[in-house]
Amino acid sequence: MMKKFLYVILGVLFLSSCRSNLYVLPSLPPETSVADSIRLVDTEITSSKAGSGYRGISRVRTYKFSHPDVPAAFDGFRIAFISDLHYKSLFKEKGLENLVRLLNDQRADALLVGGDLHEGCEYVAPVISALAAVKVSMGTYMVLGNNDYEACYADIVRQLEAHNIHLLEHRVDTLKRDGAEILIAGVRNPFNLQKNGVSPTLALSPDDFVILLTHTPDYAEDVAITNTDLVLAGHTHGGQVTLFGLYAPILPSHYGQRFRGGLKRNSQGIPMIITNGLGTSNRNIRMFAPSEVVVIELNVHH
Repeated sequence: MMKKFLYVILGVLFLSSCRSNLYVLPSLPPETSVADSIRLVDTEITSSKAGSGYRGISRVRTYKFSHPDVPAAFDGFRIAFISDLHYKSLFKEKGLENLVRLLNDQRADALLVGGDLHEGCEYVAPVISALAAVKVSMGTYMVLGNNDYEACYADIVRQLEAHNIHLLEHRVDTLKRDGAEILIAGVRNPFNLQKNGVSPTLALSPDDFVILLTHTPDYAEDVAITNTDLVLAGHTHGGQVTLFGLYAPILPSHYGQRFRGGLKRNSQGIPMIITNGLGTSNRNIRMFAPSEVVVIELNVHH
């Protein structure tokens, strides 16, 4: 009887960890503490297909981000962000097919990808071909992860060029709408700080709205990322295997649990959204670290 009760409690906790949540992330005034500036709305996504309706993806997390630098022309602009597909791991063909369907259903204006695409060179072409099938009016932008630099790098670059996906290796691309613009800066191999330890955002204007895309969140703490308004990162898998979503025994970050996942800030107060990602590494298992797609809606700060 006690064992059955324990299973019920575990099941409830697991299901609650897989909900699709809506977060509102207002800008951070200098005089305001982090705790006072982030409000959890905890609203279910209304689409009947959200979350576990797409097999292979546990949830969609939607953040609303308002900032003084967001131009009026980009009010309501939707960015889909994914990372760590590790195709094929626990994330297999059906998951990849459903990911494309889910992303198209989200009707994002741009798709950003945080790297670690594959678990074998033979999977590079199919995973990039699938991402190219996502319909976004403002394009798809990508940085690479440690897996991508360790193997098949040349294949990845060729496939991205063939499918017109923008690879941001210490490059900045401009998204333009109705005479206004926002900037997407990408980090080349963030684990090699000797070569890449100067952020591509340093040369940008503080008046621009700048998103920094990096595979690991550690980069945003390791180096100065001046002029960045929002960081998007992956790599941690949310811990992949956690104790009820509270603690990850193994975490690929030298900052411990600090940047495990979700909505965080670096020491300079710059907001970071760290996704749990989609696939798995080392072991094909997730526990209380649900796979996810992130959607960010930009809003003008009032």
